[in-house]
Amino acid sequence: MSLFCCAVLVKQWHGCQLLGMENRIVCSNKCWQGLFSLLILSGLCSPMSVQAEDLEPRRWAHLPINTNFLGAGYASTKADIDFDPVLKIEEAEATLDTWVAKYIRTFELFDKSARIGVAQGYQKGHWTGILDGEAASTSRDGATDTLVRFAVNLYGSPPLEGKEFVAYRKANPNETIVGAGISVQLPTGDYMSDKLINLGTNRYTLRPQIGAIHTRGQWSFESTARAVIYFDNDDFYGGKKLENDPLYVLSGHLIYTHRPGIWGSISAAYDYGAKPTVDGVEKDSRKEELLFAASVGIPINRHLGVKLGYIGSRTQRTTGVDTDSFVIGMSGYW
Repeated sequence: MSLFCCAVLVKQWHGCQLLGMENRIVCSNKCWQGLFSLLILSGLCSPMSVQAEDLEPRRWAHLPINTNFLGAGYASTKADIDFDPVLKIEEAEATLDTWVAKYIRTFELFDKSARIGVAQGYQKGHWTGILDGEAASTSRDGATDTLVRFAVNLYGSPPLEGKEFVAYRKANPNETIVGAGISVQLPTGDYMSDKLINLGTNRYTLRPQIGAIHTRGQWSFESTARAVIYFDNDDFYGGKKLENDPLYVLSGHLIYTHRPGIWGSISAAYDYGAKPTVDGVEKDSRKEELLFAASVGIPINRHLGVKLGYIGSRTQRTTGVDTDSFVIGMSGYW
């Protein structure tokens, strides 16, 4: 079950007013550059973060074809936000609640195991901070962008179902699987062009990916390389056009399976890139993060299971966001 952790959302008013303050602050050009560099360039404008997708283990695992998987999950996120000192924003924090529903269908494609899935999230959050010496806060809630993912296993994991699938898994405790896929983030979330921060992104995002998982007995190592390709947002705040260079992500997972349905994993990822351009002017900033996670899966019965996990991120820049999320999800198949 993939749970989408939230990036931080900050209310914007009259250009430089953040966190719902009623008294206006006059910003210099340097202040504006610092604001865009943090909010846009460091990922604070991306409420549907790729964190959870990057740190989801077993995404290339062998699954029986002609099977439906349905899941729902919840994530509680706390974030510490570091702004440029020129913006006079201190002790900025956020707490966010995210609910996600996800459906996956497996099938055979050209004699290969394939799958297609769709996920939809809803977010609610509260942000607090000290702006120019005064306490401030704001809240936001609504639907996020829809995420659709298609993947096919190119090597290993033959398309099987029922007793044939079970027999194959018992006979092949050691196996290497190589797969490729693409995720598409659709611009379906809540979006207002007169706000700097939105739950929706108002643009398509493509995430081509290639990965492999090697299983030896009860242990598995999985790795995925991914690029995040952003389409343009032609209706960005203030009538501007927002562009971003690709973001590159590399992730790895170490997984231990005690028996079918009971497993645990530790994960890590690194991302770099997403340099933005606003109305043709390049901004001298990039996103750079270290991400880490741990999760465990526990069966309830033959067709239902529960997943518990933790996901954290730490910016590698002087400004940015550090997040800690605790997640719980339930999924079933038929």
